[in-house]
Amino acid sequence: SKMKGKKTKRCSKIQKYVCGCVVEALEMSTGKIPFLEAVNGSDVLIPCTYLSCIGIKNLYFKWEFNDNGTMLTVLDSVIPIDNAEPMDVNIYRERVEYVGSSKGNNLSMVIWNVTFEDAGQYTCFGKNPKERGKNHSAIFTLYVVDELRVVDNTLKLIIVSGVGGCIALLMIFMLLKNFTIYVLDKIKEKNKECLVTSSGIDNTVNSLSGSRVTSKATPKKA
Repeated sequence: SKMKGKKTKRCSKIQKYVCGCVVEALEMSTGKIPFLEAVNGSDVLIPCTYLSCIGIKNLYFKWEFNDNGTMLTVLDSVIPIDNAEPMDVNIYRERVEYVGSSKGNNLSMVIWNVTFEDAGQYTCFGKNPKERGKNHSAIFTLYVVDELRVVDNTLKLIIVSGVGGCIALLMIFMLLKNFTIYVLDKIKEKNKECLVTSSGIDNTVNSLSGSRVTSKATPKKA
């Protein structure tokens, strides 16, 4: 008898390898390090990628900027199907350019000549109709400074020097230990040779003296 109920879509081998298909959902990502410190006046890449085990159809995505609690749309568009470029990208903020690509499911954007007003949280938002209205997002934080801070590596150098010194002392100790063991072994070998040699000499002397005694002639009677 056939089991009744909803059919579960099976994942392809590639999909299982990529995301395991544990949850057939859209996933948005702004990278392993979702923040950046940029110098005022520089150009900044704000990264975002997406991944879906069940594929996409008319994926709606947008970038939003958190302006003191008010979410302002930076850009948005729709990607019709997998491996397709988005339709017309709408940009609502100056000095912003969409640099995403279907290759790698990239939804990144660039902010040219950043200012202090550009600092804050940017949300990469995605909505896949295949998931029946579920929303997904990832946050990237941008910090804008006058100049990059110089990192003080004094403590790091002290730690590295200390560890290096300990390793050097340990190596010297091991060398001295091995050398001492080697010298002691040589001394033991010499002592054994001396004992063997002296024992051999004693046996030779005893045998010689014994042979001399037995070789004496018996004196003749007058």
